[in-house]
Amino acid sequence: MTALLEVQDLRVTFGGTAAVRGASLAVAKGETHCLVGESGCGKSVTSLAIMGLLARGGRREASALRFAGLEIGGLNEREMSRLRGDRMAMIFQEPMTSLNPAYTVGSQMTEVLRRHRGATRAQAVDRAAELLGRVGITAPGLRLGQFPHQLSGGLRQRVMIAMALMCDPELLIADEPTTALDVTVQAQILRLLAGLQRDLGLGILLITHDLGVVARIADRVSVMYAGEVVESAPTAELFGNPRHPYTRGLLACVPVPGKVKRGDPLGSIPGVVPRIPPGFRGCAFRDRCEYAHAECSGPIPRQQAGPGHEVLCTLALAA
Repeated sequence: MTALLEVQDLRVTFGGTAAVRGASLAVAKGETHCLVGESGCGKSVTSLAIMGLLARGGRREASALRFAGLEIGGLNEREMSRLRGDRMAMIFQEPMTSLNPAYTVGSQMTEVLRRHRGATRAQAVDRAAELLGRVGITAPGLRLGQFPHQLSGGLRQRVMIAMALMCDPELLIADEPTTALDVTVQAQILRLLAGLQRDLGLGILLITHDLGVVARIADRVSVMYAGEVVESAPTAELFGNPRHPYTRGLLACVPVPGKVKRGDPLGSIPGVVPRIPPGFRGCAFRDRCEYAHAECSGPIPRQQAGPGHEVLCTLALAA
């Protein structure tokens, strides 16, 4: 399957911190690829690096960073801005801070189509109203005239999704799109994304720490830890045959109905994600890993644990 997005050996540093260390992943057209891991593992930084939106002081390098066959790693800001919002779109983690509070929903949505496609104001308003209806917002004409603070969290997230779809992008990056939403709204947003992908053939890179979400909608999963992709596999393979100790630890933390009794302690991984300096050698998980040994402080091999199943570990534990 031809990759719509291809990232090879992505490295991002902020001064004395290596936020992303040689991460590689690919997203095919019509595929949902989930990037999972604890907070602080580098998931959001990876998405921002792909979109060329790193904060000041961030430095990005990669062996390859391709979108639809185009090498985007060397594009300047003007060239990259032509892609952002047009062929590549992103849904940010917190819609209240992503939407401009000083402008109406309509003005922010129509700006996207007018800037990238040269549409008239009337055409852009019609398109915005159509997409608001498509994402399940009733009375779209009324909503276009409202400000972000007048909408609930679920409605703001739907607005962000509709805005991202204004120009029919080929790739959609969703950075924890259900964070801070209640469980019912989370399910609605996930069903909406799945339906839009099916209808439009989108490639989706979904960033989350919720393995329940991953199990429901992902085609492929990459597990990230301390800036590295430590395991990557098709969803069923990863859940059925996890090989990296960190992946096993994450799965063990998920409570299973009928097996975890009320009052029993929930699973946890001792310790926290470390801050990694540039030039760090060895496995960053070794201080939290029960299987750690002397070789874990040296170069870590990337092993094939099966078809399409890669593991960054000296052990690659058998099932």
